[in-house]
This record gives sequence, structure tokens and C-alpha cells, in this order.
Amino acid sequence: MAAETVEALTSALGALRESVSDLRFGLDLPGADEARQARADLLAQLENYVLPRVRTNTAPALIVIAGSTGAGKSTLVNSLAERNISRTGVRRPTTGTPILACHPDDRKWFTEGELLSGLERLERPSPESGMDSLVVVATEKLPQGVALLDTPDIDSVVEEHHEIAHRMLDAADLWIFVTTAARYADAPAWSLLRLAKERGARLAIVLSRVQPRSADVVLKHFVRMLTEYGLGDIDRFVIHEAPVSDGRLPDSEVTDLRLWLAELSVDESRRAQAVHETLNGVLNSFRTRVPALARHLEGQVAFRGELRSDVEAAYLGALAEIDKASKNGSLLHGEVLARWQDFAGSGDLMRSLQFRKGGKAAGQTPERVLAFKAAIRTGLESVIVAAANRAAEEVVARWRHRSELGVKLAEGLDSPSDNLLRHAGRAIASWQDHLNELVRTEGVTKRSVSKLVSFDPDALSLIFTVAMFSGGDGSGVPHRLVNALLGAESLRGIGAKALSDLRARIGMLFDEESMRYVHALDSAGIPDESVATRLYQAAYNLEVAR
Repeated sequence: MAAETVEALTSALGALRESVSDLRFGLDLPGADEARQARADLLAQLENYVLPRVRTNTAPALIVIAGSTGAGKSTLVNSLAERNISRTGVRRPTTGTPILACHPDDRKWFTEGELLSGLERLERPSPESGMDSLVVVATEKLPQGVALLDTPDIDSVVEEHHEIAHRMLDAADLWIFVTTAARYADAPAWSLLRLAKERGARLAIVLSRVQPRSADVVLKHFVRMLTEYGLGDIDRFVIHEAPVSDGRLPDSEVTDLRLWLAELSVDESRRAQAVHETLNGVLNSFRTRVPALARHLEGQVAFRGELRSDVEAAYLGALAEIDKASKNGSLLHGEVLARWQDFAGSGDLMRSLQFRKGGKAAGQTPERVLAFKAAIRTGLESVIVAAANRAAEEVVARWRHRSELGVKLAEGLDSPSDNLLRHAGRAIASWQDHLNELVRTEGVTKRSVSKLVSFDPDALSLIFTVAMFSGGDGSGVPHRLVNALLGAESLRGIGAKALSDLRARIGMLFDEESMRYVHALDSAGIPDESVATRLYQAAYNLEVAR
């Protein structure tokens, strides 16, 4: 590739890697586990294969030897390397740590290069080496420019072996799939072939342990299956059933495969074409793999939006419930009503209205006024807490109805917070002070009345409160009294401001309550929709760079 193309591709792939790494699928929705695995696979392939291969496109070709349990992969690698570099035996699985064999002149590239950079390099396998290691062995029996990587079984009963095998395949320039005459029709074999086809990987197949007397029948059937699957033109090699000596096959059985490797080694254009085909296949696979991740993320964001809408609907409903109660007189009941009747019937109501003497207003706020004010505050607190309790129950019910995930997210959120009552008390006390100030500054007394009567602002604000919350047609004592002192216009103006302020304060309380649910969603680690947009953009930019 030209230097400009390499630079553009490297930049676009780096942006894609960053976008993929930002993905989080925090909600355990259907398909989330698969999306997390697909993200991990894509990120690993970008870091371990695509970016290193683009930066150094003239590097040796890595050929991964893959296959099912007991297919003879390690025996094949040992035979081609003419050295026992990979353990063989009847115990399955045999290969644990991946083993790479290459020409001595290529060893530096595989030990110091970026390819599979996340694996620790070892000179020889050991009992302590695990899946995060790669044994690199040099042998002059392999041609320069190609390397063989023996992987764990694709169908291993050890889950880690299965995962590392697929990780190695994602980092391969060419795949050699090894299967046997007895197992070539098994599901794991065709699962791997399907993956190779989807990724556009350059592929060759080795059919091993073929009995000479049945070779024609088996090969014809196998070729027919490959042709029906669209893989009839791939390179195929047959290894007959033969005695294995010291972990190796007779040289005659691997001659054709050895010549194929040699041709790749000496023919740089052919090798470069094979590497380019596989790289292009991987890049082509991003056209479906990246949007699939973005769509799943959009599903997570949409589900989160649905849960958020449940919260908003519940608390808007609670606020509407309080609005309704403030207009239909239902706020004035129980202790509040009893305190109002006590205040009005005891004479404190009339004593709060004083005739002016010498231009001065005298008097002190009666105890009943203070008790009445406290009763109103307590009554509003209880209404707020009751509405918040119903909202919390509604949110949890909605979430639980949506999915099992909603049940998990709603744990501990089916009642208001412990601080709500205290915060509500402060909000109502502050609102009452605000109402007093409105009455004092905007409640201009009628001129004809103000010459004769003065009033206690605390008492009048309480009367004002009762007038606002009593509902009806305005014919009650509080309405008539406020109208007589301030006029209907003042009642409407101050009432509208006071109710608006009260609603805003309660709204803030409910916003704080609803944030508990938002925090529960945030803790799941779901990015916003902009991450999906960046992912789509990164995929588009990659296509432009290509």
C-alpha cells in the first residue's frame, strides 16, 4: 500500500478502535452478552492484527493451523517444521499455549512486533505458561516469509482454549483448517468454515487420516459439500492414514503442503495478495460488525429512555396530583381544618385585624396562628410524601413490568428517600416565608380599609393560604375576607405567584427523588446515543480511507 493510504487507514482505524473501546453494554438485555463478546473480538482484532498489518504490510505472513480436537494439527506443524515443537498425544486437548514456528530471520518480527502484542513471548512451553502466552520457535526447515501458529482446539472442552483459538484466527493472514476423514461433516468444522467465509479469510483445508481405499469417495463427498457451501475453489490437501513417528508424519504426506508454503515464501506478490485478501475480508466484515454493535447500543439507549420516561411520567403524575389537590379543597382536612376552625372561632382571626390608633398597629402573633402555620406545613409535607411514595411505587411497577432487568434495577427504590420529609419541611417553610413577603410587598390594602384597619402579615398569609386551597366559588370566609382587605385582583395575582412558586419547589423535590433512578441507570454504564453516532461515523471514515 502507498504511504498515503497507510496513513489514512491507520488514522481511520485508530478512530474506530477508540469508538469501539468507548462502548459499554451495561443493561443485561437480550443479546447483551453477545454484543460484549463481539466488541471484545473486534477490539482485539483491531489491536492484534489489523493495525499491525496495515502499518507493516510487508511483514511475514502468519498462517494459523486450526481444527477440531484430535485432527492432528500439532502433528502437522511438527512435520512441516521437522522438529517436535508442539506436543502431541492421545490426551485431549493436547495444545494449550499457542506455539508459533517461523524461520530464524523472521523471529524478531514475531517476538518484537505488534502482532498479538498482548501475549507474553516465551522460548519454550512450561507448565506455568497459560493462555496469555505465545511460544515462538525458530527453525530453518520453514521457509522465510511464512510462519505457522498451532492453536488450541476450536471445539475444546476447555472454554479458554476455545476463546484463544478464535483470537488466533482473528490475527491470521491465512487459515489452514485441519479435519479428519471421519469428522469433516461435523458441526464445529462447518462453523469455522462459515466464519472464514464471512470474514473473507484466505483459506486452505487439510483432510487428514484418509484411508487409501476410501480416499476417492471421501474426497468427492467433501468437495461436493465445499462446493455447495461456496468454497469449492479453495486449496485442498489430503494426508493419508500413516504411522506417526516421534510426533511427525512421513515426509511424503506433507510434500504438497510444504511446496505450497514454499511458493508463498518465494512469490512475494502471491503472498502479498493472500495477505491483502484476508485483510480486506476483515475490513469488509466491519461493514456489518460495527453497525451491529451500534444498533445494539441504540437498543440499550432506547431502553434506558423508556425507563427514564417511566420515571418522568410517575413524578409528573405526582405533581399533577398535588396541583389538583391544591384546587379542589382536599388539602384542607384533618389537622389543618381543625386548626383553621380553632383560629377562626377563637377570636384570634378578628384580633389579627386591628383598628389603627394614632397611626400605629399593635399586637403580637397569637399562639393559634403559629399552630395553624405549623399545621399547614405538616399537611403539605404529608401530601408531598404521599404523592412521592405513590410515584416511587409506580416507577418500580413499570420497571418490573418491562423486564427482569427492571426488577434488578428497581431494587431498593420502591419508596421515597429517607431525606424527603426533611427536605419537604424546609421547602414548605421557605414557601410560607415567600408568601408572607408577597403579602407584605404586593398585598396593597384598599385605601378605604387601610385608613381604619391594619393586619398581621403572618395571619393574613395564612388566611390567604386557606383561600387559595379551599377551592369552590370563592364565597367562603377566607375569600371574602381577603377580597375585602386586598381586593379580588390582589388575591388572583398573589395566588397565582404563590401557587407557581409552591409547584416549582415541589418539582425540585421530585427532581431530586427521580435522580435516584437516573443514578441507578447511570451505574449500569450506558453511554448516550452520541457514542453510536461516532461509531457509525468511524465506520464511514474507514470506508473513505480505503
